[in-house]
Amino acid sequence: MVPVPLNEARILGVIPDYQTVNETPTVKVAPLTNKEKWWLGLKESIDPFNVASAVMAAGFSQRGDQTPKYGEGWNSYGQRVGAALADFTTQNLFSAGLLACVLHQDPRYFRKGPGTKIPARILYSISRLVIARQDSGREAFNASGIFGMGLGIAASNLYYPSASIRGEVMAARVETSLFGGVTGNLMSEFWPDIQKKFFHRKHD
Repeated sequence: MVPVPLNEARILGVIPDYQTVNETPTVKVAPLTNKEKWWLGLKESIDPFNVASAVMAAGFSQRGDQTPKYGEGWNSYGQRVGAALADFTTQNLFSAGLLACVLHQDPRYFRKGPGTKIPARILYSISRLVIARQDSGREAFNASGIFGMGLGIAASNLYYPSASIRGEVMAARVETSLFGGVTGNLMSEFWPDIQKKFFHRKHD
């Protein structure tokens, strides 16, 4: 069994890729401890890139008073930044922390790797939204990821304004989260190949 520390690589040099395990899914990798799962969720939440993304998302939301509808002005912008950070943090901690520990699931993404054809790797990346690796190594329904996302979105009702607590708004946020999950998986799967092919410097 191979012990694997949290990945410190960054996609394009800036996007954190802590959750990716570069060994193939057939390699037996040591599961994370409960402490490491909580740390993974927290580390992703406080990463400077993700904090900056929340600040930018709040700026887009501020234009035209989009969801969450806090209104106009700097005070409302501050509330939007706080809400964006809370959204990201709660989903991370519910998924990678609480539920991953309770359900004994590994919140990391295990790459299929370049030994498999590209279409199969794409399908594999998409399937990881609903399939997770148990700490035992077997595959199971990704309850920690799906329910963690749902709990995070539900928790936003505690701090979102009443105008933004509607079924269609929550449905749109589920769609956004799923799209973000697929995009993240695809980037984690293929970025090492792209980096090796186009950015690797050969040394004599």
